[in-house]
Amino acid sequence: MSPDHPPGLDLDRLRGLLDRERPGLVTGPLSGRLIEGGRSNLTYAVSDGTARWVVRRPPLGHVLATAHDMKREHRVIGALHPTGVPVPRPVLLCEDEDVLGSPFYVMEFVEGTPYRTAEQLAPLGPERTRAAVLNLVDTLVGLHAVDPAEAGLGDFGRPDGFLDRQLRRWAKQLDASRNRDLAGIDELHATLGRKLPSSPSPTVVHGDYRLDNVLIGGENDEIRAVLDWEMSTLGDPLTDLGLLVMYSSPLDMPDSPVSTTAQAPGHPAPAELIERYAARSGRDVSAVAWYTAFAWFKLAVILEGIHYRYTLGQTVGRGFDRIGDLVPVFIEHGLTTLQEG
Repeated sequence: MSPDHPPGLDLDRLRGLLDRERPGLVTGPLSGRLIEGGRSNLTYAVSDGTARWVVRRPPLGHVLATAHDMKREHRVIGALHPTGVPVPRPVLLCEDEDVLGSPFYVMEFVEGTPYRTAEQLAPLGPERTRAAVLNLVDTLVGLHAVDPAEAGLGDFGRPDGFLDRQLRRWAKQLDASRNRDLAGIDELHATLGRKLPSSPSPTVVHGDYRLDNVLIGGENDEIRAVLDWEMSTLGDPLTDLGLLVMYSSPLDMPDSPVSTTAQAPGHPAPAELIERYAARSGRDVSAVAWYTAFAWFKLAVILEGIHYRYTLGQTVGRGFDRIGDLVPVFIEHGLTTLQEG
């Protein structure tokens, strides 16, 4: 297919649906392109020459629809949009698989940049980088301040036993990818289980909150949209903080295929991010080391799964041959974080 007709996006059928459900929205022929960078669901930019939208759908050929729940993503951004949390305005949810071959939804296109690496942040300079990352913390505080019931999300998840279920879920994921010895991984999992903290009151949890899952733009580098809500639920808000701290910690691995933004000049240290979140949210963050160690564990499991698929010849692209070397580094960071508290 041509770049204007990427796989998984039938523009004629999409146009027909939009004309039926949102008459007058589209005023010209549609073109579309795949937005690179997504790790799971597919994201397309679509334009009629005047206006732009985004279409989000599951991967091509996926089997487990529950793993790529478009209705769930659409619901959470629809609920959060009136609250002031920066999310794209939802336009339409389509559960009819005859249109694109799977459920999908359409939302507004938001201008902005997802900064994925320290190298991409560097041109902003130290002051702008620092402000952007602190804005990321403030936006997270705003998300966690939303009352789920008032937003219509009171039944969006099962917060009771959330951390225990998360640990069991990721241990199961690890077992499904085991094909080599990984020193320390079982110790890390067991220690996390023994030191399970008591969760604060549940909030809407993003589940993958980091700098490259937001769009930054405007004169003041504000957070214009938080994206990729596929892992969102009701649960322990400090899991979002722990993940953000993990992604703000140096890996000290040059040319790593997985990077954090920590080395960018002006990037606040993890301790400052934690202090700012605590001060602005009023939450007790004394157990943040556990949540950060859990984030290291979760990413180690995800990376091991990618490495496992690489050994089976099921990955396409560059850098997959080095993913396996990262897993012990993430395990060690998790163990060290727990030991140092």
